[in-house]
Amino acid sequence: MSIEVESIVSGYGDSIILRGVSIAARRSEITCILGANGAGKTTLLNTIYGLLKVKSGKIILDGEDITGLKPHKLLKKGVAYVLQRRSVFPYLEVRENLKLGGYTLKREKMKRRMKEVYDLFPILKERKNVKAGNLSGGEQRMLEIARAMMVEPKILILDEPTLGLAPKIVELLFKKIEEANKIEQATILLAEQNVRKALAVSHHAYVLDLGRVNVEGRSDRLLQDKDLAKYILGVHK
Repeated sequence: MSIEVESIVSGYGDSIILRGVSIAARRSEITCILGANGAGKTTLLNTIYGLLKVKSGKIILDGEDITGLKPHKLLKKGVAYVLQRRSVFPYLEVRENLKLGGYTLKREKMKRRMKEVYDLFPILKERKNVKAGNLSGGEQRMLEIARAMMVEPKILILDEPTLGLAPKIVELLFKKIEEANKIEQATILLAEQNVRKALAVSHHAYVLDLGRVNVEGRSDRLLQDKDLAKYILGVHK
């Protein structure tokens, strides 16, 4: 499944943040959205997922215009979103959090999906009876991604999943994102400030600057670009 954003204008109230942004997340690829704080990364993801109103432009899902569609309807179409802010249910165990993610699944499919998710995130299997609030920050982030994957999403949207995590955990989380793409064949749209790590695991990238696409291209080429730091405010070599 693929998703395209065509000349989107959106923001908060009367404040315009995105000014004609166009991107495409191609089927079974990882597409990363880069940019400094305030560039519009989260605004773009929130707009795609129906959390912000589109002032003009279109959002196309596999040829279907889904502009303005609400989150619960997008989820039914196979689009899942892991927000930047922590969203685990802290007083529920890991396995209970995962079951909530797959609450629409029938019993046998739930059982199969739990196994598949545990295979992808073995640390969660080890801690399945631990309350989510007692997990480390990295483990909670993995739980959020795993919970979103319970419904076998065709498109997985991640908003800065490594924010605030220790370098060792960042490495592990990027590895898991890459595995999710390869094993599940999910299309992943990833907003990140960890530029080089995001480019290393992704296929295509867009750099936002003040609500516009400043640069786009294949990730491997951008990774080798000596002028990359110039494209992204606040990122230095």
